[in-house]
Amino acid sequence: MKRLEKQLPTTEARRSRRFFGFGNPFSPCPPCLRGGILLLSLLAVAACGDTTLFDPMERQPKAKPFAANAQFDDGRAMRQPPAGTVPRERQTMRPEITEGKTRDGKVVNEIPVAITLELLETGRTKFDIHCAVCHGLLGDGVSPVATQMSLRPPPNLHKLRDLSPGHVFQVATLGFGLMASYAPELTAQERWAVAAYLEALRRSQSATLAMAPLDVQKKLREEAGQ
Repeated sequence: MKRLEKQLPTTEARRSRRFFGFGNPFSPCPPCLRGGILLLSLLAVAACGDTTLFDPMERQPKAKPFAANAQFDDGRAMRQPPAGTVPRERQTMRPEITEGKTRDGKVVNEIPVAITLELLETGRTKFDIHCAVCHGLLGDGVSPVATQMSLRPPPNLHKLRDLSPGHVFQVATLGFGLMASYAPELTAQERWAVAAYLEALRRSQSATLAMAPLDVQKKLREEAGQ
């Protein structure tokens, strides 16, 4: 009986084990448990940075710009297009559309694309996104960004020396002064849309009621309570 009592853990012994063993929430983790927690942490961090870890379908091999590729002799991933080819969306043989100039090098005075309501709506959208930030929604050069440009504030687009659509197109294409080119952001068609909208915006600032169609005049008078 005495041997059996010695083998049975006393209350104090059980408390001691619970304090220093697994039963104590404040006891040090065993090495195997610490390793498991560390592994799970590393997997969580890797999953946040690489979503393809758990979704192999997201792994799509591709050649990124300026990356290396040992498959080619020059070691570059970027390749030159085959000789004599052009992108299918690029317009050619139409310098008045792509450059804003005639074949003899003169700036065009007329918008060389069909002016439609859809074109003007596109022009307004692109103008509000890319141009109004500096030139203002009215194109008068008044904007919060313009007030911070102490070196050279953006000009009033209604008072440009050259008001031709071709000049506006070339400025948007090549940039001017401190203004960078917007050719990477806007296609040739979109740049002409901006030029068309700017022309409509310029006319609207000095338009009279008599210049509007009769139905528009009637609507405006009703809105004004006349």
